[in-house]
Amino acid sequence: MKQVVQNYKSGELALLDVPVPGCKPGGVLVRSAYSLISTGTELMKVSEAGMSMLGKARSRPDQVAKVVQSVATNGVGATYRKVMGKLDSWTPLGYSLCGVVEQVGTGIGDVAVGDLVACAGNEHALHAELNWVPKNLYTPVPDGLEPRHAAFGTVGSIALQGVRRGEPQLGEVALVIGLGLIGQLVAQLLTASGVRVVGVDPDPVRCQLAVRLGAVACGDPASAAVAGAVAELTGGHGADQVYLAAGGSSNEPVELAVRLSRDRGRVVDIGKCRLDLPWNAYYMKELDVRFSRSYGPGRYDPEYELEGRDYPIGYVRWTERRNLACFLDLAARGRVDMEPLVSRIADFDDAVGTYRSLKDGELKAVAVLFRYPEQKAGPEAGPESGQGAGQGPGEPAGQASGTEGEQRTGPPSGTGAPELTVPAVRRGGGRPAPARSAGAPVRLAFIGAGNYATSMLLPHLARRDGVDLAKVVTTTALSAANAQRKFGFREATTDLDAVLGDPAVDAVFVVTRHSSHAELTRRALLAGKTVFVEKPLALTEDELAGVLAAVEESGNDRLQVGFNRRFAPLLQEAGKQFGPRTGPANLRYLVNAGRLEQGSWYLRQDSEGSRFAGEGGHFIDTASRLLAADPVSVYAVAAPNEDLQVVLRYPGGSTATISYVTSGPAGFPKETLDLVADGRALRLDDFVRASVYGRKRWVSSRLPKARDKGQRAELDAFLAAVRTGGPMPIPLESLVATTAATLAVQVSLSGGAPVTLAGAR
Repeated sequence: MKQVVQNYKSGELALLDVPVPGCKPGGVLVRSAYSLISTGTELMKVSEAGMSMLGKARSRPDQVAKVVQSVATNGVGATYRKVMGKLDSWTPLGYSLCGVVEQVGTGIGDVAVGDLVACAGNEHALHAELNWVPKNLYTPVPDGLEPRHAAFGTVGSIALQGVRRGEPQLGEVALVIGLGLIGQLVAQLLTASGVRVVGVDPDPVRCQLAVRLGAVACGDPASAAVAGAVAELTGGHGADQVYLAAGGSSNEPVELAVRLSRDRGRVVDIGKCRLDLPWNAYYMKELDVRFSRSYGPGRYDPEYELEGRDYPIGYVRWTERRNLACFLDLAARGRVDMEPLVSRIADFDDAVGTYRSLKDGELKAVAVLFRYPEQKAGPEAGPESGQGAGQGPGEPAGQASGTEGEQRTGPPSGTGAPELTVPAVRRGGGRPAPARSAGAPVRLAFIGAGNYATSMLLPHLARRDGVDLAKVVTTTALSAANAQRKFGFREATTDLDAVLGDPAVDAVFVVTRHSSHAELTRRALLAGKTVFVEKPLALTEDELAGVLAAVEESGNDRLQVGFNRRFAPLLQEAGKQFGPRTGPANLRYLVNAGRLEQGSWYLRQDSEGSRFAGEGGHFIDTASRLLAADPVSVYAVAAPNEDLQVVLRYPGGSTATISYVTSGPAGFPKETLDLVADGRALRLDDFVRASVYGRKRWVSSRLPKARDKGQRAELDAFLAAVRTGGPMPIPLESLVATTAATLAVQVSLSGGAPVTLAGAR
């Protein structure tokens, strides 16, 4: 299928061929009929992409601050790869469309194939021939409403939410500053609410349009006519509400707002304009300044938008989806008229030329629609059958059940310390590694191509001799296309079965969200693939048991988990300098994890597990590598601020204490480690510097100071095992023990006692 994309680094626009998105549970696959160009938001994004790197930095100081923090935490090299990877990628455009339901995912019962729906969202209602849209971001189109008018739904919802924030009352007077697409819709909605509207815009054509659609008066911001109209309508008191629907860097809109507002009036910011509020003027009138956040309640909440969890109507009357339905209803009843706003309907095949005309100013427009191929013969063309890519990666088809005799996570009944059974590894028939032709490249497939895969793994694999990046599969079409373009995959797809069923693929990388790791690993093992899965291997005992059941059933134990730190050159060199030990050791590991941004998927504990469950295996594996053993018990204590102390006991009396803190300062190193045994001490400072104290002192100043956490060496070891059929770099028993110890942390927190790892080696 085709999709409009832009490279944010170069500014290039393209109509790209990308895979068809899969129809995941909880949503529908929609074939676009019309999609709307937001001539404000989208053109601002297009313009930013054409700036120099310095210009981009100046326009997004919030992102610059994140880059600076990432350098302090991850180092210059890793940060550079991550930032350049994001910039030099195709990014989608569009967020408002109308189309026909092509396929219905499980759990959806309010629409059927062939229904006409309006869709929202800058990740789901894109300028593309097909989009997967979750439940709370689409709504059925009322009978009689033209599809091209229903395509205004998202932008109409933004205007409607802004009006709701202004709390208009019958008979009031409102000032709308900026009469672009949003401003025109705001003016119409206010008029439909019984409010008299005065509009402001330097473009006389837009002013005339607003008057034709119901505004009482409109004029240039510098014109005395605007102030005169407000004074006449309000008896000199000023406007009850002011809506800022303008964009740009001028501070004139907020200055005009305070001049023409009444005492204790309301100012609502809908657009993205400069907001240097004249303090004294706003203070003296005690103006109520409000912000309107996009389409309404639910926006930016992943549980609402992606998981379909609605807010109770008794507590939240107007959500994103209800605003969308309300706007379409108003349009269907003729209370809002979109037809006069349509400046051009362009064929989708001419998308790039249309954007260029808008950017260059050749096309002066309030609203521009893309018409998709099926609509050329008529607006009510029906859907085509047989489309969709089936279930995508990261959406397990079902959860494997645990093996017989497995003990479930949780504190035990009765007395005694809690136990968590480390499942025994049973390899069934012991299927040998697949025979490989001498000199043949290792053929790899990636399931998932997110930030970690594209910044930490694929740069070490792309264009490497002896490696063939055969396929990449993702749930979103554009991420697969980006990975193919940047790293040279021969094929990009959203069809997981096309990867697992391909006998030419030697090894599969599972680099998706945590909740899908175990199921995808299980399926890949059963398909006979060698598997590299990023941590964690599993989030529950049942998931871990399911993976081991697949090993036993298939006889395929060719598995590696992405515990890269044990492969870090600096850690390995420090271990050699420390030498063998004879007595018990004491290890302390401080992880300054820092706080996550609100909205991060790491915080979705119900579906993705706790943060420590997701990444704690890294630190437990590193401790086990240095102590040359697997833990036999785990005790965890959580502070009120969610910082964790995890104490691991090892055979022979050795212990490891992992302090996992989120409250530490941003400038402090992320990871520091101390190991003391036999009168010697080893110190590792954030994988940049290491030292060993004993009869002689060793300091790593002669080693490279670039932070290297072992990803390249880890991949070298994995590829060697795949190429030769030799043993996997980390024994499966150790992977299982580390995973069980990570799961035991939550058991200990729940039970308030140490957890014995029964069956640990």
